[in-house]
Parts: sequence; C-alpha cells; structure tokens
Amino acid sequence: MDDHIRTYRNPGTWVVRVGDAVIAETRAAIELHEGTRPPVIYFPRADVAMAMLEPSATRTTCRHKGEASYFSIVTKSATLPDAVWSYETPKAGLDAIAGHLAFYPDRVTIERM
Repeated sequence: MDDHIRTYRNPGTWVVRVGDAVIAETRAAIELHEGTRPPVIYFPRADVAMAMLEPSATRTTCRHKGEASYFSIVTKSATLPDAVWSYETPKAGLDAIAGHLAFYPDRVTIERM
C-alpha cells in the first residue's frame, strides 16, 4: 500500500440520502485518507440499498488503489449516473475497502449521525 493512503474504522452511524430517501446506513464505515484529498467514507455493500443502484460500464484506474467500477443511483424521479464507485479487488494493503461503496458528495448527502 502507498504510504500516503490510510484507512480507519469510523465509529458512529453514517447515512447516505438522495432527497428524502435513505440509500445507505452503517455503523461499520471505513474512512480513507489519501494524501491531501478530503477523506472518503466507504460503506459495506450489505448496508446499501443495492436495489437502487444500477451497474455502469464505467471503469477507472487509480495507480494507488486499482480499478474502480461504478454504479448509477436510480430513483423514481431521476437517475444519477456514476454517482457511486467501488474497488472490488483493490491493490495490496487496501483490503478494508474491498467491495465497499463510496458516494460522490456532490450528488448525494452523506451524514454522520
């Protein structure tokens, strides 16, 4: 794992909302710090309403974390393309985020309760 990436368990309850709908809620969040970037909260897949997510064909590669796959959030009123990403098999040392989901904070509301 690169020295500039750190992961931590983040205690408390974390919630993701799209409008009034809660699409994720967990007490098992992983917080990832990468260099000087803002921290990212990763949610276990079991704590996300996967029925509201549609897999996307989009893939990106981070030289530090590996290949990310994307999901769109589908609600009754809108589709938010590529609003969620996941590293299914991240690079060595980042097993904590494997299969977890992260959300773009400019497309959803992420709150610590």
